[in-house]
Amino acid sequence: WVIAVESPSAGSHPTNSPFLSTRKQAMTDNHEIQKFETGTLKLKVTLAADRNAVDPVVQSVMDVVRLVHCDAEKYDAIELALTEALANAVVHGAKADPSKIVECDVVRNEDESILIVVRDPGTGFKPGEIPDPLRGESVYSDHGRGIFLINQLMDEVKFLKNDTETHMIKK
Repeated sequence: WVIAVESPSAGSHPTNSPFLSTRKQAMTDNHEIQKFETGTLKLKVTLAADRNAVDPVVQSVMDVVRLVHCDAEKYDAIELALTEALANAVVHGAKADPSKIVECDVVRNEDESILIVVRDPGTGFKPGEIPDPLRGESVYSDHGRGIFLINQLMDEVKFLKNDTETHMIKK
C-alpha cells in the first residue's frame, strides 16, 4: 500500500514522522492511504477484502491518529472499533473476496473529534436484527460482538447507505 499523508494543518511544517510527510511510501500492495484535504487530517484508505489486510491497515491508521489526536485515553477505543468495522466489512460485506475493495475514510474534525467511515461493497444488513451478544444463546457464540463493541466504544455510530457504511465518531 501507499501512504501519501501531508502535515495535518495548512502551512505547518512536515514532521519527521514517516506518516506525516509529503512523499509516498510503498509499504505493501494490500491497501493505500492518501491525504486528500489540506487543513484537517483526512485519510482515504482502500484495501483488498482480505482478512490479513485488516491489522496492518489499522496499525497504520492508528499511527497517524496518534500523531494528530491529542486524547491518548481514546486510542484503544478507536483502534478496536476500527478493527471491528473493517473486519465486518471484509468478512460480511465483501465476503472475504480479495478482488473486492473496502474503503475507510478517517477525518480529524476541527473540534478534534475523529470520524471514521468504513464502506463495503455488500448488500447491507439490518442492525436491528443482530442478536444481542449479552442475551440468550448469543452469550456463548464465538462471533457477533463487533457491532455491539463499536456502539459501546464510539460516541456516535450510524449505519448509512443501505447499511453498507458505518460512520463512527469519537469525541
